[in-house]
Amino acid sequence: MLFNSIQYILFLPIMVIIYYMIPATKLKNIWLLVGSYFFYMNWNPAYALLLLTATLVTYSGGLILNTLKEKGLNTYRRPCLIICLIINLGILCFFKYLVMFVAYLNKALSILNISELSISRDIILPVGISFFTLQSIGYLIDVYREDIPAEKSFTTYALFVSFFPQLVAGPIERSRNLLSQLKEPKRFSYRFFQKGLLWIIYGLMVKMVIADNLSVFVDAVYSDPSTYEGWYIVAATFAFSLQIYCDFYGYSIIAKGSAYLLGIELMSNFESPYYSGSVKEFWRRWHISLSTWFRDYLYIPLGGNKKGRIRKNINLIIVFLISGLWHGASMSFVFWGFLNGLYQVIANIRDRIGLKLKGGSDLFCNRIIKTTGTFILITFSWIPFRAGTGAETRRIISHMIFALDNYDIINLKDIIGMWDLLPAKMAAGALLGVLILGIVDYLKYHKKQVVDKILEQSLWFRYIVYILLILFILNCGCYGSANAGQFIYFQF
Repeated sequence: MLFNSIQYILFLPIMVIIYYMIPATKLKNIWLLVGSYFFYMNWNPAYALLLLTATLVTYSGGLILNTLKEKGLNTYRRPCLIICLIINLGILCFFKYLVMFVAYLNKALSILNISELSISRDIILPVGISFFTLQSIGYLIDVYREDIPAEKSFTTYALFVSFFPQLVAGPIERSRNLLSQLKEPKRFSYRFFQKGLLWIIYGLMVKMVIADNLSVFVDAVYSDPSTYEGWYIVAATFAFSLQIYCDFYGYSIIAKGSAYLLGIELMSNFESPYYSGSVKEFWRRWHISLSTWFRDYLYIPLGGNKKGRIRKNINLIIVFLISGLWHGASMSFVFWGFLNGLYQVIANIRDRIGLKLKGGSDLFCNRIIKTTGTFILITFSWIPFRAGTGAETRRIISHMIFALDNYDIINLKDIIGMWDLLPAKMAAGALLGVLILGIVDYLKYHKKQVVDKILEQSLWFRYIVYILLILFILNCGCYGSANAGQFIYFQF
């Protein structure tokens, strides 16, 4: 069930209305739990068993860890944690990485003239498995570290793992934030309702007007890059940089808005990342729930920055390599992760030897240089991410960089020619949407929340904003394209 579907438009109000009609907190959570499983089973009912398995393993593991602690059997806590992690990560690896592993193993066997292994290619990656696996593992580690007590209510914990607004693509919530909210009775809040409604409408605009329209142009160029001049590939690469941000950001704020309607506040997953002045700052602002998860549960346990500069840089590379592999079972994703890790290592070395931008780093011109440079570096790193395979990545980069004869002096005709791949209304809608997003993100970067300012205005002003955004979506949104409606991060 997609957020931008008729089914969800009908599903969400039913969930909200009945939720507030139910008097008891426990019954409220049961209702949300049933609705969350219904939401997930809409893709494939059988995969609800995987969600339930991850829930049962980590719920039981948390209780056992608590019991062992109370009885003073601390030597058994670590093996218990490891067993639970192996089960959860084993399920994830089976569905996500088995085919890739067997493919590379068969390449090695063929070199040794050993018969290859056969494996079914029909293994389908369950939607959201990467997200709810990390969320449940994070809870288990929190219990092991004694940051939180184990949750005794199975209903509350099962809802924590399966809460439908953030189930399939995050944000990857922390137990300390979401579990505590699910335990408290929620009464209808007009302020939360206003916020939720505005976030949902704005998220649909970002997704359907910007991301889905740009996808038409990007898909056309990337599907057969050799038939297009180099400028087209450059333009499509920058367009994809905006597309993936708007696609994932749109999902995240629709999720946030849906949770607001139920009285729940999810963490912010994006904080104006493309206004960052460095790659390091970018990763503090992009997919925050995943970045902080890897920081707290992988980077710091590896030693973080407390074991010297060399070890710090090695830890950064390891974290980004695993992050790349988390995104997809392909070496192109691993290369994407390595590239982003390498950016930060180079920045650390640069800072160490003192090669910084002189003349006042806060000056407007210097800020533009740093922000533009960061955006170009991040955009280049999206090429292997979008290409999906190593061979396709090499083909695209080769055609874009080395086909110098494709880079005649660009003129107005070239620019107009690019837009032949995108109808005028879709192009105009995407450009206007990017302008709105750019202004809102710029103000947000400077700690000025447009949503809060709008909600402070009178009723008639707010409804004008709602109506204009809805009309903008209906008139300029992308409908009927091959990829319209699909969220990119659902594949992870």
